[in-house]
Amino acid sequence: MIFLRSAVVLAASLLLSACLVTPGKFDSTLDIRADRSFSFTYKGEILASDMGKGLGSMPGNDDPIDGAPPKDQQSSLHTALQSKTQGKTEERFDVKDDKNDEQQMQAIAAALLKEKGFRSARYMGNHRFEIDYAISGRLTHAFLFPFNSDAQIVLPFVVVELRGEDRARVKAPGYSNGYDKSQGPMGGGNDDAAKALDGTFTLTTNAEIVSQNQEDGAQDTPQGKRIVWKVTPLTSEAPAATLKFRP
Repeated sequence: MIFLRSAVVLAASLLLSACLVTPGKFDSTLDIRADRSFSFTYKGEILASDMGKGLGSMPGNDDPIDGAPPKDQQSSLHTALQSKTQGKTEERFDVKDDKNDEQQMQAIAAALLKEKGFRSARYMGNHRFEIDYAISGRLTHAFLFPFNSDAQIVLPFVVVELRGEDRARVKAPGYSNGYDKSQGPMGGGNDDAAKALDGTFTLTTNAEIVSQNQEDGAQDTPQGKRIVWKVTPLTSEAPAATLKFRP
């Protein structure tokens, strides 16, 4: 029983420290060549939301602890103490929470800067970061952005998956409000973050475009084809495309 309770506390503490990040104002580009080389950029805002807010009490908190007073006595004692100290207690914890929140946000920025590709990651206050990210490579495996285990970021904006021997599927779930954030990890919804969504995602490629969901279609450019998605709070369908590489 003691081991189980400790495991629950540990799991809850990890979830409480995790963050749901969403785009604010941004410009993002993805270039994929038929030889599998690629370049990706993201420049703009990232908004962070604490997944632990609104979780309520942890499972098992109502279980009696050996040697503790009966539940009704605990409740009466808590009420009596609360009536005497509520004002000072709330003020003290508000200050502490603000300090801890600031430290957590600064820690996220520091964790991001350690990752290859982040040219800058500045915390601007009010859970808002200014990000400048650029990376290039070859698609020998899946690519996703952002992902950082130290910052405990849980929702990627853009994912490139390899499909079979010669195809790649591009999908940008973070560049839409189509997925239900209230049904996301631990129910971490954030209406303000949804309203802040404002950006452009541009895909360029000289590979064959098997499918894509931008209604204006692909435009011809000297570098191949270009697809531009304008992302707003009304964007319900995530930008998506499937490309075929050359043999």
